[in-house]
Amino acid sequence: MCRVSTDRPRDPDADEADVPVIAETSGADAADLAKTDPAAPAQPNGNSGSADIAGAARAEHDSEKAGAAADTRAAGDGEAAEQAVAGRKRLPLLLTLAAVLLGLDLLTKTIVVAQLKPGQPIYLIGDFVRLSLVRNPGAAFSMATGMTWLLTLIATAVVIGVIRIGRTLRSVPWAIGLGMVLGGALGNLIDRLFRAPGPLQGHVVDFVAVGWWPVFNVADSAIVCGAILLVALTVFGFEPDGTRAGRKEEDEIAEEKTV
Repeated sequence: MCRVSTDRPRDPDADEADVPVIAETSGADAADLAKTDPAAPAQPNGNSGSADIAGAARAEHDSEKAGAAADTRAAGDGEAAEQAVAGRKRLPLLLTLAAVLLGLDLLTKTIVVAQLKPGQPIYLIGDFVRLSLVRNPGAAFSMATGMTWLLTLIATAVVIGVIRIGRTLRSVPWAIGLGMVLGGALGNLIDRLFRAPGPLQGHVVDFVAVGWWPVFNVADSAIVCGAILLVALTVFGFEPDGTRAGRKEEDEIAEEKTV
């Protein structure tokens, strides 16, 4: 008995038509599809992603610039603070040295006045080095003996000027030189103010005699040595602010070249 089949043969073309086709869509096509079919899945937009990355890069760059500027300002403030601290540290050095020299000068003068008599020297090294009490109405090493009042005013001006300069010092050698000048000037100024024959006319006590050199005291030695040191610092280009003239010019030229 023959059996008749009712199944029809499948069409290959029809099978291919039933398979869903996934097509790539561009950003514009995705936008059109979203307008026409709200249920359609959203497609990523390449242009918006690039914009976000660029914005993030700009923000990071601006943040780095702000940080660098802040670091520069902090470094400048730190350097200024260090310079200010260094400047404040030099004035105590100057005043301490001046106080030590002043005390030594007053002590030696007090001992000499109490122990020595004019015209009766004490010989230390033959006739070359001796202690001899001399009342000096003039300047250091017995100069300008007839201008005691003027020398007193000059000594007062020197003391005021040294203290004013010392407030801005950052150089140790300059502080030492000015401290020596200040201590010596104060030592002789006290003699001119408080010793006989009267205020502004007082005679300075000198007692050290070396060879043919005029008789002097500790204050005279401090003034002369301090002045020599200050002249040497000026000649070799050392500035009161702690810098050196030649190096400062070289640094400025180097900065101009780098710019």
